[in-house]
Amino acid sequence: MPERLHPHLKPLLAEDWAAVDPDLPGQLALILDRSAGEDWHKAGTFKDHLQGVYRTLALWDQPREVKLLGLFHSVYSNEYVDLKLFDAGGNRGALAEVLGAETERLIHLFCSMPRTLFTQRLLTLETLPEEGLLLAPDGRPALHLAPREVALFAIATIADIAEQWHSWQDEIFAGFPFMKVRPIRENWPAALWPGPLKPTSCMLSVLSRLAAPLGDMPEEFGLPVPPVFARCTATLDQADEVAAAALYWQAVTRGLPSAGLGPTHAALDACIRHNPFVAEPRLMLAQLGLIAGDWTMAADHAGAGLALLQDWGVAWDKRIAWSGWVAWARILVQSAEARRWPDTLGGLNSLGLVGA
Repeated sequence: MPERLHPHLKPLLAEDWAAVDPDLPGQLALILDRSAGEDWHKAGTFKDHLQGVYRTLALWDQPREVKLLGLFHSVYSNEYVDLKLFDAGGNRGALAEVLGAETERLIHLFCSMPRTLFTQRLLTLETLPEEGLLLAPDGRPALHLAPREVALFAIATIADIAEQWHSWQDEIFAGFPFMKVRPIRENWPAALWPGPLKPTSCMLSVLSRLAAPLGDMPEEFGLPVPPVFARCTATLDQADEVAAAALYWQAVTRGLPSAGLGPTHAALDACIRHNPFVAEPRLMLAQLGLIAGDWTMAADHAGAGLALLQDWGVAWDKRIAWSGWVAWARILVQSAEARRWPDTLGGLNSLGLVGA
């Protein structure tokens, strides 16, 4: 079947920000002028992270204020990071003048609220509370979030975590959002960044539970339901997530017998049964289909993988950037449709997306 591309996909890949939103280049300039492209952040730079969160929210068709919350979500710093691009005590007006007072208010509230407590409370909810959510951290004034703010901040939180999380943060934030203090000297192997860059073994199951209350948002909120986890109607068991990540890692690091496709095919099939919500195992199976000349299998898995990459806007396997995975998925789709795949290892090196 022909590839189905989100209207924003090609502009996002090309970083044609004006095509996504005419105001976006000027908004990006605000963070770049304050060294966001130089600041370190978990899987890259702070600029990479902010743009990645915006990208996800754009692919989720969120309204303007939610996308801008994603783009500026930590610029006043927060309880996790010290990345103060703007001074909440001094120049909030400068941001409000460009983004609008209500959008700036949401950004400031998201930065200043107790994020860990919010996430802990959200995990206890089956539906969004009609009365909103009262957050009362120890030693700080209580904060009441309106119902729409709860939904909006849940959407931004899921996009934020998904963009940055890999196995290094599995170690650093073990047990999130119920972390315990661990001294760095006694836990030095976990501290060595970036670690092996394995996909997370625990965070997608948490995100699926954070997303569950969003499956039935009131229409008047004006917030589209994120497409992930079957539009927030399914949850992922942590045991299944662990099994899927282990099976995938065995397959991609050649930890299985290489005489024949069978063991790797079986491992990836099992991986998808345990965790059907990520793209990369499907793209691996699409490659096996192409190698075997099973064009239908290859097309099915490549198409499903490309759709999931568009659903997430971020990579699960962060050894390769999301844009690289999307480009590879499109090559796999095109090759399956053309019923053509290189016969030699060297032939792989000349692959490229043609006529797209």
